[in-house]
Amino acid sequence: MNLLPAALSVAGLKIRYGKREVLRGLDLEVTKGEIFGLLGPNGAGKTTLIRTICGRLKPIAGQVSIVGQPVSRQSLRRIGLVPQDIALYPHLTARENLEVFGQLSGLTRPQALSAMEWASEAANIRERLDERIDILSGGWKRRVNIAAAILHRPDLLILDEPTVGVDVDARNGLHDVIQQLSQAGMGVLLATHDLDQAELLCARVGFLRGGVIAPQGNPRALIDETFRGQREIIIELRQNPTPAQARALDKSGFSPSNGSLSWSRIGQEADRSAAALAEAFERAGLSTREIRFREPGLDSLFIHLSRESASAPEETAA
Repeated sequence: MNLLPAALSVAGLKIRYGKREVLRGLDLEVTKGEIFGLLGPNGAGKTTLIRTICGRLKPIAGQVSIVGQPVSRQSLRRIGLVPQDIALYPHLTARENLEVFGQLSGLTRPQALSAMEWASEAANIRERLDERIDILSGGWKRRVNIAAAILHRPDLLILDEPTVGVDVDARNGLHDVIQQLSQAGMGVLLATHDLDQAELLCARVGFLRGGVIAPQGNPRALIDETFRGQREIIIELRQNPTPAQARALDKSGFSPSNGSLSWSRIGQEADRSAAALAEAFERAGLSTREIRFREPGLDSLFIHLSRESASAPEETAA
């Protein structure tokens, strides 16, 4: 049993904007060495939660603890934040940026030099240290952003969409950096829309909806518990469905998964052949380019939960 305090503990957190309660008794724990994926649609409250953890918003109820300590100037020093937007000085080199952020972190000159050496190695940016930020690619900028956030060796690293706008190679490199920091004992809160990334990296994930994080748990366990061996059917149409056809697809349980030409649902039709399904769609006036089956992933669970939330009675904010 781990008796050490969690890197992050949130209990009963409530945040209200005017009459609208955005967070409604939210609970969350991120242990040291764990990568926790914070998932949810735009507007669900992910940014609000991050701002509250970082002491920028004061809750009307609940508690946030960083390594067992309530939010204070001292405990906030144990957090490293990598925002979605690049937070670097573009006219300075990577090395000069790290020097500036080292000073802002309160490190002495010798401490800053040692920290720069460690952070540069951890983020794998040594070969780019003397290049200006404004000539670096998006992936390298994000690595420098991470290095700047970990100079003071935080217990909790918060990453807000760390791979947005980068190519596949840069994305994979950033994944390696995040995993290595976690393995070194850092708790990582990863807010992302990249569900493949979350499924690959995270020991646990949680879906923020309705002001709370539910469900939360191991990605594969959540998927298996929800779909219980069912498979996902994905259809690719040759042309956009008419409004009547789109309504018929929706009524049959299909949801658009990647634009109006791609639709998916979870079901037992995997027992039927793709040819038989294509014939059924053709009779309905839908010309299919491809029909395929797969095991559900986190993206399937996200769509399922979104449909569930949309069909639930709307709660009135307190």
